[in-house]
Parts: sequence; structure tokens; C-alpha cells
Amino acid sequence: MRIVIITGMSGSGKRTGMKMLEDIGFYCIDNLPAGLVERFVDLLAQPGNEYSKVALGIDIRTAGSMKNLAQVIKGLKSGGHETEVLFLEASDKTLIRRYKETRRLHPLAGDGTIEEGIRKERAELAPIRKQATYIIDTSNLLTREFKAEIDSIFRKNEKYSNLNVSIVSFGFKYGIPSDADLVFDVRFLPNPFYIDELKTKTGLDEEVRDYVCRFKETGEFLDKLTDMLDFLIPNYVKEGKYNLVVAIGCTGGKHRSVTLATALYERMKTRTDIGFKLTHRDVNN
Repeated sequence: MRIVIITGMSGSGKRTGMKMLEDIGFYCIDNLPAGLVERFVDLLAQPGNEYSKVALGIDIRTAGSMKNLAQVIKGLKSGGHETEVLFLEASDKTLIRRYKETRRLHPLAGDGTIEEGIRKERAELAPIRKQATYIIDTSNLLTREFKAEIDSIFRKNEKYSNLNVSIVSFGFKYGIPSDADLVFDVRFLPNPFYIDELKTKTGLDEEVRDYVCRFKETGEFLDKLTDMLDFLIPNYVKEGKYNLVVAIGCTGGKHRSVTLATALYERMKTRTDIGFKLTHRDVNN
């Protein structure tokens, strides 16, 4: 029997994740106390029961659950059950916004602020997060993208990496992306904006790509950046980083940055050990 423990930060999308697992054939139970998990699994594993896939939602609302969960997971694995932990994550900024939008109280906030509740929860969940089989950061995920991640892992059984790399093109005139980890400025390349036939086109058009890529500096930059990411990515994985945003900027975010971001994505996406996503933030501005 395949058992998925789904847990993580309050407000990161656990209920949505449970519904998605239910849609692909999992028998789902939410808010089960950790102390009852092994007994419940034993009941489901009895002869005559036909449960082959079970998802159990466990979170900070149930007193003592997080303290006992690590031992429970160990017990399930030693009992021969195929047990995986899906940990849902989101940035503090995203969680605060979600709580304000829904006007709900954080379960650990008490008389304090939402931010204080989030800080306490992160500390309590840290040991479980280290045990996670999969970590999904829902901060910038659309519902369909979240569903695609769930399908990839639990329906298609594709190889999954806990590090997801977002390659983002942007225009400096609109500001650097606030969540960028690595920022690269490609304004050293000639600007197609000043060529009449290219001015109204973007890096999504072949003519602009051909123009930007004709310069030897473009190829050298891509080679060096690819080299750097090949070095950095394994080290980020080793340190437990789960989301890396690589931002490539030019003046308006339409020509050079779009071309370079796309070219980098095409080079990197063939790696099967890491998830890659391409976004052009300002191409339509």
C-alpha cells in the first residue's frame, strides 16, 4: 500500500493538494492525529480491504502531531509500508497575504500576529521538512501548475527534484523581480530596440533571436552562465534549497533578456534531475 503523508505550512495549499490526490485515486483522510496513523494504516491493510493508495493530511492544528510524526513515519517504513512525505511550502509574504485575504487566524498566532504564528510553525515543522520526500513551493504556482506537479509525482510517477529553477526575463525599467536569487544584466549586448524592423518585435520572434545571438559575446555569456549553474545547482540541492529564481534583465524586458532566458532554458531543461520553468515577466509591457 502506498501511503502519502501530506503536511507543511498552514496556508500553503494542503486541502487543495488533498483534493488533487483524491482525484487521481487516493483515499484521503485529513487532520488525522499522528498517534492514530499507524493504527489506521493497519486497519486499511487488513485482508479484504482494497485500498492501494492512501493520503493522510496532518498539520499543526492537531496537538502533538508534529512532535510524534517523525517517529510515526519511521514506524510505517519499518512495517513495510511504502511511505512518502509531501511537504507544502510557501514564502512568509505569500502566507501572510493568503491569511489576510481569507480573514482567518493562523493556528499558532494566538494573541500575536500572523507573522509570529508563521515563525513558530516553521520552527516546529523543521524536523519534518528534513524528512520530506517531496517539497513543493506553492508561492508562485497557479492551480493548474500545482495539479501538474501532483500528477507528475503521484500519477505518472516521474522522477522529481525538490529544487525547482525558475528562469525569468525582466526589464530593469520595471524593477528587479523581488524573489530573484541570481540577477544577470545583459544590457552589455547591442539593443534590437534601435533597429526599426526589430523595435516592435520581441525575443519570442526569430528575427530578434537571430540578431541577439549573432554576437560572439552572447554565446560566451551563455556558456559561462550554464557553467555557473551546473556548479551551483548541486550545491543548492545539498544545502536543502527548494526554489531558485534566475533573473535575466535588459532595459525593457522585451528583446535581449527574453532571448537569453529562452536560450538558457533550452540548454537546461534537458536535465532530468531538476525542474525548470521559464517566465517572461515584462515581454507584454
